[in-house]
Amino acid sequence: MEGNRGGSPWPRLPAPALMPMLLLVVLASVAAVGEAKVVHVGEAHRRSMLANGLGSTPPMGWNSWNHFGCDGNGEVVIRETADALISTGLAAAGYRYVNLDDCWAESERDAKGNLVAKKSTFPNGIKALADYVHSKGLKLGIYSDAGYKTCAKAQPGSLGYEEQDAKTFASWGVDYLKYDNCNNGDLKPLERYPEMSKALMKAGHPIYFSICEWGDMHPARWAAAYGNSWRTTNDIEDTWDSMTSRADQNEVWAEYARPGGWNDPDMLEVGNGGMTNDEYIVHFSIWAISKAPLIIGCDVRHMSQDTYDILANTEVIAVNQDPLGVQGKKVRMEGSNEIWAAPLSGYRTAVVLLNRHAKDEAEITARWDDIGLPAGMAVEARDLWQHKTLDAKFTDKMPFNVTPHAARMFLLTPLTSQIN
Repeated sequence: MEGNRGGSPWPRLPAPALMPMLLLVVLASVAAVGEAKVVHVGEAHRRSMLANGLGSTPPMGWNSWNHFGCDGNGEVVIRETADALISTGLAAAGYRYVNLDDCWAESERDAKGNLVAKKSTFPNGIKALADYVHSKGLKLGIYSDAGYKTCAKAQPGSLGYEEQDAKTFASWGVDYLKYDNCNNGDLKPLERYPEMSKALMKAGHPIYFSICEWGDMHPARWAAAYGNSWRTTNDIEDTWDSMTSRADQNEVWAEYARPGGWNDPDMLEVGNGGMTNDEYIVHFSIWAISKAPLIIGCDVRHMSQDTYDILANTEVIAVNQDPLGVQGKKVRMEGSNEIWAAPLSGYRTAVVLLNRHAKDEAEITARWDDIGLPAGMAVEARDLWQHKTLDAKFTDKMPFNVTPHAARMFLLTPLTSQIN
């Protein structure tokens, strides 16, 4: 059929045979936690996760950049954001990291070569801020750059100071490092990112390592040896075209994602105002099924009810956080219609029906031979945005109308008698 991507991305096995096989892959990955040696996966010699015990599921949290840029990255905003994550229930839904982005440091290092928090915006320093965030049961993230200056050129980068900066971050109690790719003197990523990875491993405090290399040299192929996630795209913007293009670029690398190491199409724009509510639902659905990091980029202190309802959808979050850890793929394209699917634990399957057309409603049909279910298997379908289990039982296919620039997302569970 025209536009077909070649059917299911998974082996042609019945679901009961498929899921244990995938589970064994994941268990093999999990067994590597804490080991210093490289695990061999096929012909690729790479760890399935950095040996820091972090990232067994994609990270969830908040970052200052998308909404505030340099202007709002200050101690007051970070403290109030931590408070808001607790008071709104977003922390309870899984959002645990509160991450500073660029511009938190003074423009020069101190006399001993240490990074120093900007006195005007972080008067009490990063250690006190980390203590406050930790007191809320949350984790603090920070930003640096694998170059001589950060991307905003507002503060020094960490190139050449990797061990010193890693020790500084650890001494402050930092739990997450976003490590950018600007002003790098044209040194290749593999000359820079491994150095910080080694430094973090020796720093004495577990720090999630987010490699922000923009997909420059296809980090999905090598970054699992060094980090917990890696950017596969350039920066996202708060537009439909930017969001969907990042999703497309990220999907290409689906086979490289696994517990401990995730493809990262950049942070969430949900709630920043550049897209419609339906478009933000598409955004969140695709990021969830893609096992992408769910890093909120809006001002959670002043978000709308619609924004909250998207970000706090625990049923969609559960797809993202499923322990099987298999990234969803685009299994069929027909014009503007797309079907995305991902196997989940417990013999279940997540499906997103996406209408990328700007004006026309479309009937989109998910067929079992595309999404990896055996012919004739009857399933129960739960609509994850309407929060209801459908009365109808489906076998072989499920057709639904989808409005323009919108998506429907389902959790399919085989009837129990068929998986015994």
